[in-house]
Amino acid sequence: MGKKELGLVLLILVIGAVTATINPRFISAVNLVNMANLIGLYGLFSIGEGLVIITGGIELSIGSMFALLGVVFLDLLVERGIPWPVALGAILLGGVALGAIHGFLITRMKLQPFVVTLCGLLIYRGAARYYTNDATMGFGYGNEGSGTLAWLTAGRSFGVPHTFIALLIVAAIMAVVLHKSVYGRYLYAVGKNEEAARFSGINADRVIAAAYMISGLLAGLSAVFIVFYTNSVSPSSHGNFYELYAIAAAVLGGCSLRGGEGSILGIVHGTILLQVQQNLVNLLGIPSSLNFAVMGTVILAGVLADRELQKRRMAAVANMGAKAARPAAAVAA
Repeated sequence: MGKKELGLVLLILVIGAVTATINPRFISAVNLVNMANLIGLYGLFSIGEGLVIITGGIELSIGSMFALLGVVFLDLLVERGIPWPVALGAILLGGVALGAIHGFLITRMKLQPFVVTLCGLLIYRGAARYYTNDATMGFGYGNEGSGTLAWLTAGRSFGVPHTFIALLIVAAIMAVVLHKSVYGRYLYAVGKNEEAARFSGINADRVIAAAYMISGLLAGLSAVFIVFYTNSVSPSSHGNFYELYAIAAAVLGGCSLRGGEGSILGIVHGTILLQVQQNLVNLLGIPSSLNFAVMGTVILAGVLADRELQKRRMAAVANMGAKAARPAAAVAA
């Protein structure tokens, strides 16, 4: 665990202790289980967002993906009666396909990630609304075909929500991919300096495209979890601003918006910290209308902290260079 992750853990403990002192309901079993459920839901797609940010990109269409994939999933499962394993597989492949489209436009067509994913945000939301004629879709009554999937996504084992367990599994897999594999080293290299990575023989286009495809895959998985969490999908509002939660969690977790920095553990800690803060807002009776103001403040604080750390790191490198130059100058003299 690095200094950033350790600092996040201490901050989470401090905020949790203060909140529990002010309102003991914070540490009640019901509240902790609900918070674990939300941490699992938000953590899954925040990891995908974090991978994209490490490449130096951004993914702004996650919330709209949830709306489009959500209505398609309900249509396949409820309206068309397709078995849930097939419907689930179709949604996961759909998420990968959307990520692949983003990767193609960014790497092959050389478009800016911000522009590509902003267009995706608008296109997918509009497509979801058109798909349902702007009507809300739900499971309705007597839908027995999704009982097993409902338990897998919205149930609990030993009192622990399956969403949280899924987050732990995905985080463990992605930690190995990011920190122990060749692809992970390439991902950091591309995020640090894409041109240098290309000159080193790294296929930067494939690395970047793969990051968007993984993000799309996790968005598809999250879309299914969220559908069972909400039990319905209103295409005009379903998933609104969820991409901001993901960006906030990644930035809080140490992912630099310049790329090349971040860790899976940090993203998970960032998600936990964000949910603890949201819970603090609710328990203290702060108007829910201020939730986005709190989130915006959190993102701004994270960016400012990252900038300050970068300045100190550059100053330290400059000082080391100056110290190394002094003996050389003395020898030359």
